[in-house]
Parts: sequence; structure tokens; C-alpha cells
Amino acid sequence: MEKIRNATSGYVMALVIFVIFLIGVAGIALLKSPLFILVLLLGIVLSIGFTVVNPNKAVVMTLFGAYSGTINANGFFWVNPFFVKRKISLRARNFDSDPIKVNDKIGNPIMIGLVLVWKVSDTYKASFAVDEFQHFVVVQSEAALRKLAGIYPYDDFEDHDAEITLRSGGEEVNHELEREIIERLDIAGIEVIEARINYIAYAQEIAQAMLKRQQATAIVAARFKIVEGAVSMVDMALEQLAEKSIVELDADKKATMVSNLMVVLCGDKEATPVVNTGSLYQ
Repeated sequence: MEKIRNATSGYVMALVIFVIFLIGVAGIALLKSPLFILVLLLGIVLSIGFTVVNPNKAVVMTLFGAYSGTINANGFFWVNPFFVKRKISLRARNFDSDPIKVNDKIGNPIMIGLVLVWKVSDTYKASFAVDEFQHFVVVQSEAALRKLAGIYPYDDFEDHDAEITLRSGGEEVNHELEREIIERLDIAGIEVIEARINYIAYAQEIAQAMLKRQQATAIVAARFKIVEGAVSMVDMALEQLAEKSIVELDADKKATMVSNLMVVLCGDKEATPVVNTGSLYQ
């Protein structure tokens, strides 16, 4: 577990070590005593303990293999010169993954990528719970992305009962991805600030087929609306003609009129009108 350590001010120890060096040099120069060489060696050893901690940085210290604590305060400090010091950044970092090929819930191959914002929150776990925490973040994030893709379909073309899809799930899908990544990275002392899908598409081998399918579905949906509107307009026209007694139509003429109106309203191209200069029955 992380232990925050309060280190000695480096400025105070710099003054102390300076005095030690002065005593050693003066002793050798004036008294010619070799014992003052040990005083100089002591000053050199003590000077190894200086460390600088920059903003949003931390220093993890170990002594002969044992964890001794973490300095997360900013400034100039002095610690036991026998401590092994490792600096870790506490700044927020971005991981923008390259799109990877996975299979969605139905088995369709898709390309999907994520963007992850993270930072180290526990220096002990980041240093000793995993081997290389940066690599751990990359591997586990992609593993979480693969798992997420297997939970939801890409869209609802084949899975009509799907309430949430990868393409339209939005915040719900991103929330599930973030939750999965948080669980995986907790062991490494990593705090997940944000995780979301930033790229999603069908894999190249099925992209053209799926595009044609989407286009066909859109055309069918549009045709359905056109026919629905045309039927309403024809019904309204017949009703208005009968209500205002503009013209009397028998069943055959009504059928002809309905056929002509449907052709005009539902056709892909503009209809060419034919003016009837004779009677209605010619």
C-alpha cells in the first residue's frame, strides 16, 4: 500500500553537507590528518541523497528491496542516500489506440478503436503490482475493448431485438467500456478519467456488402413512407371528389384514377401528363 513520506528539506541538508566539506578540507589542509578524508567521504555519500520532485511527479523509494515510501510533494529534498529512487509521472495521459479487428456479438468482423485518459493514482501498485504499468494499460484497454465488442452488435440490422448497439449506444456503451477498464486497471493503481470509442466501422472484407445492405434498407424505408403518403393522398382525393360532387366515378374509373395517382406519386421520375380533350370515357 502506498505510504506518503515527508522528506527532509534539501536546502537544510545542503548547508549541513557544505559545512562537512569545509571541516574535511580544513582538517586535511591544517592538521594534515588522514581522518578528515573520512569526513569528506561522508559528505560525498550524504550528497547522493538529494532529489528534486517536479509538479505532478512522485518519487518511489526502496531500501535494499523493501518499499520505504513515496514523496509526492514538490520541491528539493534529501533522503537516505541508500534509497533507490524511481520517479513516476502523476500527470494525465492519453492513449489513442489504433483500430483493432474484433467480432461483434453476432460475429461480424469490425474495426474499433478507443481513446483513454488515465493517470497514476497509487505509486506503490504502479511500481510493484505490475511489470510495466504503461504497457499494462495498453494491453488491458484493448482487452476490455474486445470484450465490449462481443457484448453488443454493431447495429440492429440482424439483431432486431437489440436495444443497445455499438454504433448507436453512445454514452451507455462508453460507460460500460469505462467500467470494464477501471476494473482491469485497478490492480496497477491507475485512475481512469475517461474512456470512449473513437472509431468504429465494418472490417474491409464486409464493408461494401454492409453498405449496400444499409442503402437497400434505407430505400425500402423511404419507399414505405412514400407509399403510405400516396395512399393517404389518393383516399383524400376520392373523398373530396365524392363530398363536393365534382364528378361521378364508377368503380372502373375509380380504379383507373387510383392507378394513375399511385404511378404519379410513387414513381421515380416525373410523370408526363396526357391531356384528354374528349369525354371522360374516351
